[in-house]
Amino acid sequence: MTYPPPQYHGDDGEKSAVYRPAGTAPDFVYPNNGTRVHYLSSGASTGGLFGLYRWECGPGVTGPDPHFHRTISESFYILSGVMSIYDGNRWIEAEPHDWVHVPIGGIHGFKNRSGEPASMLLHFSPGAPREGYFEGLAGIGQMSDEEKAAFYLEHDNHWLD
Repeated sequence: MTYPPPQYHGDDGEKSAVYRPAGTAPDFVYPNNGTRVHYLSSGASTGGLFGLYRWECGPGVTGPDPHFHRTISESFYILSGVMSIYDGNRWIEAEPHDWVHVPIGGIHGFKNRSGEPASMLLHFSPGAPREGYFEGLAGIGQMSDEEKAAFYLEHDNHWLD
């Protein structure tokens, strides 16, 4: 393993850091369950290198069933509460500071089944437009079966039967 080729070719570096204060409001709130999603670093803002999101859910059961992605890896870092993470074999009860990495093609899912609020960081690599996926899920109940299939395909979500 070596470092990738340089992408910055200047001599003096750049003043380009991005700061997001802790109290920043969420970028998207699901109307049906109040889950809050913070777009910490979108794929667009990182030049496609990665996407990082903070997911904050209430005590109700929420989260996707087992699925996989053909183009992106996904990682989970638990901040608070307990999240059930499916690792392709079993559901793990992940607690604060637990980390789960799912390579491209890896079967996974997550659920808050604890009955308590929970939060985690979601990391996608390379960066993809997951914001459109998160926001589109809010209207999934109004889509026809064909529209759902097209939506999931567009956002690289492949469900297990």
